[in-house]
Formats: sequence, C-alpha cells, structure tokens
Amino acid sequence: MDTESERTDAWREQMDAASRRFADTAEQREEVERRRAATESVVVDTKEQIVARADRLLVTGEVPATAVIELGRHDPVDGIGSLERVIGFANELQAVNFLTRGARAAQAVARISLNDNGRQIPVGTGSMVSPQLLLTNNHVLPTVADAASVVVEFGAEVAANNVPGPTVHYRLAPEDLFVTSEHLDYTLVRVAPNADGSFAGGEFGWNKLIAEPGKIVIGEAMNVVGHPSGRLKEISIRDNRLDLQLEHFLHYHSDTEPGNSGSPVFNDQWEIVALHHAGVPKKDDKGRVLRKDGKLWQRGDGDDAIEWIANEGTRVSVLLRDLGSRSFDPVQRALLDELGPTAALPVVETVTRSVPQPVPVRESTVRGLRGRPVGAAGRSVLFLHGRGQQGRDPAELRRTWTAGLNKGLTLAGLGPLDPADAYFPFYGDRLVESIDTREAVDTGPALYEELVAEAAQRAGMPTDLPADPQTRELFGGFGAVLLDRLHDQLGWIAARSGLDSALIGAIFKDVAAYLDDERVRKSVLDAVLADVPSGGELVLVSHSLGTVVALDLLTQLPQEVNVRMLVTAGSPLGLDGVYRKLLTGGANRPERVGEWLNTWYAGDPIAIGCPLSRAWGAGLREVPVENPKERAHDIAEYLAHAAVAATIGGALSA
Repeated sequence: MDTESERTDAWREQMDAASRRFADTAEQREEVERRRAATESVVVDTKEQIVARADRLLVTGEVPATAVIELGRHDPVDGIGSLERVIGFANELQAVNFLTRGARAAQAVARISLNDNGRQIPVGTGSMVSPQLLLTNNHVLPTVADAASVVVEFGAEVAANNVPGPTVHYRLAPEDLFVTSEHLDYTLVRVAPNADGSFAGGEFGWNKLIAEPGKIVIGEAMNVVGHPSGRLKEISIRDNRLDLQLEHFLHYHSDTEPGNSGSPVFNDQWEIVALHHAGVPKKDDKGRVLRKDGKLWQRGDGDDAIEWIANEGTRVSVLLRDLGSRSFDPVQRALLDELGPTAALPVVETVTRSVPQPVPVRESTVRGLRGRPVGAAGRSVLFLHGRGQQGRDPAELRRTWTAGLNKGLTLAGLGPLDPADAYFPFYGDRLVESIDTREAVDTGPALYEELVAEAAQRAGMPTDLPADPQTRELFGGFGAVLLDRLHDQLGWIAARSGLDSALIGAIFKDVAAYLDDERVRKSVLDAVLADVPSGGELVLVSHSLGTVVALDLLTQLPQEVNVRMLVTAGSPLGLDGVYRKLLTGGANRPERVGEWLNTWYAGDPIAIGCPLSRAWGAGLREVPVENPKERAHDIAEYLAHAAVAATIGGALSA
C-alpha cells in the first residue's frame, strides 16, 4: 500500500465486516447461552464438533483413556452431554508442560514492521507455519510490494530476567511464494534465508497448520500470542473463550489489540485454530463506534481507545481449503509441501514422461565417505545414519549432521568440526535394495507388529479397552467411535508424537526387516564396514535405525579400533523386541565401549523405549532434550543441543 492511512483503512474494512457478522449471529449466540443454561456446561457445540473434539483429545492423550472408560462404566457415554464432560475435563486441567509447549509455540511468532528509511514501524504479527513460510493477514501484507518492504523480527520479547533479549531480522521473498485472500484476510509468504543460509523456521521453529476437525469447540479456552500495538511479544491466556463457530470465521472474547493482526490463535494443546484478524467494536444504536468511556470514538482517538466486545479469526481449516483450491508451479508447490501432511493439501499428480527411463542398477555403487583424525588426540568421529536415506548424496547428509553438531558446539563455546573430518558410511541404497530383493520371511510381519504394539503400550495406549460387544454397549454410539480409534496403534503413537503415522510405520518396518533377515543385516553391515577407520580411537555417533546398526557394528569392528564414546540419538534400543534381536544377544553392553551417551526427546515416537538405562542398566549417560515437535526425530536437532554437542566435542578433544 502507498500510505499507512490506506493500510489502516483496509483493517477498518475488516473490522466493519466482522461487526456485521457479529450482529447477524445474535440469535445463534443466544441459542448457545440457552443450551449452556439447560446443560449446565460451558462447552456446547454441534454433535459433529463435539464428537470430533472428544475423539481428538482422547487419541492425543490429553484426556486419560481410563477416565473415559470409568465414565462409560458408571454413566454410559451415549450422548453429547457425556462427551461434553470429557472435553470439560481437558479444559479445566492442564499438564505442567502446558507452559513449556506454549513457550515453544510462541518462539515462532514475530513482529512485522515497515522499513521506512531505517525506521521500523510495526504493522502486525506473523508466525512461521513451516520452515520457510510465514502466515499473517491480508490487510497487513496485501501485495507483493508490501511484503518486500517489511522486516520480520523474531525474539522481540523480554527474557526471564525481564530484560529484552536480542532479536533476529529476516526479510521476505514474495517473488518465490505469495498467496493472499482479502475475504479470508490471510497472506502466506516465503521468508528469505539469512546471509548465513539459515531459515527462520529452522532457528525459531514453526507451528503446524492442521486441517483435521476437532481442534476446538464453543466454550473452550483459547490462547493468543502476538505484538499488540507493536509492543514486545505478549500472550493472552486468561478468560479467553470461543463464543461461536461461523462457516469461515471464529468469534471469541480475548484481550487483544490492533497490533495483534496476524496473530496465531491456539487451543490449549497449542494447535493453531484461527488467524486473528479483527476486533468487533461496541456501537451505539446508530452504528457509531464507542470508546471505553462510553463516548463516541473519533479517528484521532487511536484504536486502543475503542471498547472491544469480541474478536474474530479466520478458521485454519477454511484457510487450508482455500489454499488447496489454487494452482502453483512446481517450485511453489515444493514450498507448500513443507506445511506437512496435517495441512491435507491435495496431492498433485505428476506427468509421466514419454521418454524411456533407464533401468536402475540394483546394486548400489554409492559409497560412504572417509574422514580424518581430529585434533591433537587424533581421534576419529563416525556418523551412522538411519533409514530413509536412499538416493541421497552422502556428502550433503554429512554436511547436515555437521551443521547440527556445529550449532551445538557453538552454544557450548567449542570450536566447529569440519565436515571432511567425519567418517560417513552410507548404507541407504543398500538397505532398500536388500529389502526389495529378499524372500518373504514368516517372522518379519510378526516382529513389526510386535514393535508397534510395544511402542504404543509404552506411549500410554490403554491395554484394557473394552472389546466384547456387551461391555462396549455401555459406551453407546459416540463412545464406541472413540474406542475404535483407540485400537489403532500407529494412530495412537502418531497423535502422541505429532509425526505422520506412515513415517512411524515405515521406520519400524525397516528396523524389523534389518533385525529379522540376516541377508539385509549383512548387506547393511558390509556397506558400513567398507568405510570405517582401521584403527585408533573412535567416537561413534548414531541415529534411529543407525543406533541398532551401531550395536551390531561394535561386534564387527577391527580389534585395533577403540570406541571411546558411543552416542545414540532417537533410538529404539529400549524396546524389548529390538534388543533381544541384536548380535550382542540382548541388552548386553559391549565391553569395548568407553562412554555411552543416549539422547532422546519424549515426543519422538522412535525413542519411546528411552531412557535406555531401564533396559541396559547403569553406566550410560542419559540426556533428555526438547526438539521442535514437528522435527521430533531429526538428527540435526538432537546434535544442536549444547549438552549433547559438548559431550561429543569433549570426547574428541580430551
């Protein structure tokens, strides 16, 4: 926009539209109040919304399944009233990690300011919803030119000592991706990487957009994070409730101000349910806006003088549906795919080429990378990757691992590692080839099912769910829907971790294939052994399936190699179905290992068996960490933690 006045006029148009929708739904709000009085429940909504919400809360573990089972036994879950009580239970009690999860979600929220000859003028709020995409309002960034003229400021907030901390600025790259809607008042735009190549989402995380219903119902609490009136970041978590669900928008009451335009609106599980865009002002009988003191509001009074009676935000599911209806070129589509499977964007069919493609060579010729001794101690470091790396460039993978480790080393005050110093055996192609060509084995599916079942049980999935028809009748139609969902083990693990169930299943399938077929195991170990040091001291850093391979590798390494430290990250080695199949003969720590560091994140579904000390006994160091939920299993995130990197760096230099 050419002037700040035009930007303000656009916001007031949104405010007037929100006011009209608020006035048009007066009867619906009255009906909500009548239902509340009749049911004595704050939580009320349509049957579909109530069932979807109770279902989502249950499978994500926000409501203990045992509580619902007891409810069904004493008060059959045969109607909406019972499910409303289930939701109310979750609405009233919060786990202590509510604050930790909220702080992590707030990191991805940034202040958007107009860059005017070196002077920054705040115009709104935005938040990262993927590694490279920022979501805000159309009236904040209505055009490509507007997006190109602003800066996005992360970390504009006070620290624990009540002193403002350092901020990081990013510019936008609307020429790469810019999607906007005036009616829904949203803009999705790419954030340009900084000079060092870092992405804003990689530095500050992002909050996923979820298309699935059941994220909130009328009467539930809401949390808003933003920069009201351009101030340092604030959060509104007191007395915020959803009042009404419209087709495209949500109405709620909350302490927000005009600078909150573009703020994410969260439920109590810190999932984005709406994009805040306008307030509803109180008006007199002639439709004139009133001030907080009851007098008529004048243009020069400022927006903070208005008496606000409600707020409006665009529903995330509607926003995603609009996004999915548009067409994009392949580069833009690749950026949108980073929103992840929860966004449920339509799958784009690829055009089949008419040119014949060469037949791939079955036996991979891709080799791993050899490193060199590090520092005065002359020790070697070896990175051992997990599954799903087929077709990747080992040099690129080694740089990714090293970049994560170097971030942690910097935070720990230690010097960086040159990627060329690290050994990086590569078995990604060999694993896939050996699985594709192996003969079927009877125990393969059984082991996979055993691993998934054990992981689900360790993730808190109830084992005493009613199965017989007579008992299940107590739960009625709606309760039975919830119980059926609970029986989906992969769905349970995925809901508790936030990772896609297909990815979790694929990882466990590959672990089962490696452990249960000696030809697969031999093929992988041969590929790894081809690129390990022949002697000296070694620091072995492994991840995911690579931690399983690492334990087997320890029985195969040359006697001249002394393993000073073993590092396992995101490991399934705590599962009984895994360690009993190892070449070590069970959870028996190899004598040749000096120190053992195991790092894990509670939200990582592959590390559900952690801490490993419960199965492997004392003598190994456990370092629990907090990874971004959407990158719960990412090796670079594990290595970027100072405590993890410092231990590795110390082992290399001591």
